[in-house]
Amino acid sequence: MSGTTIRLGLIGDNIAASQSPRLHELAGRLCGLDVSYERVVPPQRGEDFETTFQWCRDQGFTGLNITYPYKERVVPLLQVPDAAIKAVGACNTVVFKTNPPSGSNTDFTGFVGAFQQSFGTDTKPGVVAMVGAGGVGKAVGFGLAQLGCSHLRLFDRDTAKAEGLAKALLAGAATMRVDVASTVEEATSGADGLVNCTPLGMEGYPGSSVPEPLMLGKKWAFDAVYTPVNTQFLQGCTKAGLAILSGYELFFHQGVDAFRIFTGQDVDQTRLRQELSNP
Repeated sequence: MSGTTIRLGLIGDNIAASQSPRLHELAGRLCGLDVSYERVVPPQRGEDFETTFQWCRDQGFTGLNITYPYKERVVPLLQVPDAAIKAVGACNTVVFKTNPPSGSNTDFTGFVGAFQQSFGTDTKPGVVAMVGAGGVGKAVGFGLAQLGCSHLRLFDRDTAKAEGLAKALLAGAATMRVDVASTVEEATSGADGLVNCTPLGMEGYPGSSVPEPLMLGKKWAFDAVYTPVNTQFLQGCTKAGLAILSGYELFFHQGVDAFRIFTGQDVDQTRLRQELSNP
């Protein structure tokens, strides 16, 4: 074990069930590193996000993961060296080595990796209906473009948010057609894939973003939520016969990518999966 603890953390509002501390601490152990990982919740601290972020920096954290609802809010505090991630406009991984700190988006890289590992590197997403255009929706939208999605239909109850994401995707992903749908029914009609990038289904946010009748006839589904792994949305999609990509796969791949950014180390993914599956 190295004598220096690599201090990491997660800033978010609803993270009591997050498995990120366990993933990073186990990955550290597998790589012979002393890693600590803390949950940091601004409302519990009676602070706004920016104050909490600065506290982590002042306390000597090596880096942070950022989750709902702060992935877009953190961007003005960062430098974002990668042009593709700058286009996404949301960051979930921050390293404090530089001033300003450096931002990355392992939801973007993790989604691409998870999709290819689960469905095969030659599989194209086809026509995709995505509900939710927030921070993770941005990352997944750009990931779908990279994977060769032909047509993305966005639905968000906040139409301005969906329109903003459509504009960013059209500017950064020229080969993918992007439309904003006015209803979930419109978005899902004739789609091959269904994607949930809302918090619905998360612990504390019960429900499904897509009604079960609209799942019929589709080919595959992805849910960004991973606590619980088997959400109401994925249960319905399984019942309708769709191939499933769970939020756990995104969690795992984004975590491995973030760990590499934080530490410079590649963890053995097979061993990490085995360790995480042990209670």
